[in-house]
Amino acid sequence: MLRESEARDRATFIELFASPEVHTYLGGTRPRDELEHAMPEVPGRRPGLFVIDLDGTMIGTITLDRRDAERPGHVRPDAGEAELGYMFLPEAWGCGYAAEACAAALDWFADALPGEPVVLCTQTANDRSMRLAAKLGFTEVERFEEWGAEQWFGVWSSVTPSG
Repeated sequence: MLRESEARDRATFIELFASPEVHTYLGGTRPRDELEHAMPEVPGRRPGLFVIDLDGTMIGTITLDRRDAERPGHVRPDAGEAELGYMFLPEAWGCGYAAEACAAALDWFADALPGEPVVLCTQTANDRSMRLAAKLGFTEVERFEEWGAEQWFGVWSSVTPSG
């Protein structure tokens, strides 16, 4: 289930941001004590952020945020595309939850903003994320170097080409 964040999710948010496994391809972790101090009582309460709830427990997050125009990788001349992001606790990996939750978020997005593209960027070294992008129907647009690693950049659209 996708839902808004709640105060009970705070410990899981801290775990996600402090986990070395989760942040292998996300630029590294933040110190747990720093997170404990800085994390709001109800973290992630903002438009475009969904908590993934499995049987009443948070197992990860999905975000749909506007991609920063200054970053490489865009499919529109004015930039600002919605970018899909996700983080799951390692114990939830390999169970199909990411594919199910991301597909639900993309369906929601397609209903809310029909025809709007969604982009995804991941390190080519992140095999799991590369497989998920393919499973969700993202198609490669380009590859580029960012943050000292090769990045894969793809696009998804709810519009089916006619032909």
